Amino acid sequence: MIFFLTSHSLWLSGFIIVGLGTVLAMIGPSVVRHFVGLKRLTTNNEIAGFKFATVGVLYAVLLAFAIIVVWQKYSDAETTVAQEAGAAASIFQLSYGIDEKPGTALRSALSNYLAHAITDDWQAMEQVMPGGSPSARQGLDSVYTALLTFQSNSPVDAAVLAEILHQVDMLTQARRVRLVEAEGVVPGVVWLILFGGAIVTLGFTFFFGAESLRAQTLMTALLAVLMLSELFIIVAIDRPFTGSVKVEPTALAEVLKDFGPGPGPGPGTSANAPQIAPPQH
Repeated sequence: MIFFLTSHSLWLSGFIIVGLGTVLAMIGPSVVRHFVGLKRLTTNNEIAGFKFATVGVLYAVLLAFAIIVVWQKYSDAETTVAQEAGAAASIFQLSYGIDEKPGTALRSALSNYLAHAITDDWQAMEQVMPGGSPSARQGLDSVYTALLTFQSNSPVDAAVLAEILHQVDMLTQARRVRLVEAEGVVPGVVWLILFGGAIVTLGFTFFFGAESLRAQTLMTALLAVLMLSELFIIVAIDRPFTGSVKVEPTALAEVLKDFGPGPGPGPGTSANAPQIAPPQH
């Protein structure tokens, strides 16, 4: 059920959680009033008020904690994608410090990986596939293959190769973190408590005895909109790579656009500037 809500549009998820939930909450006071008289409900207002205050505070704390956790994970997912893009950009730039043939092979393999990560990996994360896309994983293996087959006796090449290996390692770690973050942070038992707590908290308002049933129904509806809207936020961003509110591969796409497959312009050049050939050894 949660995956259905997170993987569909905001309008549909919002209508189910906030819209239908509020309508059901508005029906509650009328149903209770039909079976329990106003006089009996009124006598319990004072005791029910103290209990409702306790239940409301406990549920508010749980909601706030859940919102903070999922928002932090969503922010971490954006940072992870930016780190992956930064490592890819560094590899592209450092590849011009080694021989032309292995450098071109490395840039081609990295471009292939980024292309598969942007399309296949993001689609796999939307479907919460463990391990991500096989094509992206093979593309990353090709980056290692292109890099580890390079041999040189030059101390400069050795230093550049060591830094490239470090950046490839950072690229790999960022991808692994990204795949883990795609699975969501809220466990099933917490979802049960979040939705169950909403039902209990709203259910408490049904047993207050207000002179005006219309006023009580309106107050219940306003409380339901507030609570269910916060619950909807948690559902919308729990899986940062799924649904309408998600982290896009924009940073990776910008790196692929700037460098692209093949030799391309060297680091520090613009599209209108004269292209400087990569250094030869």
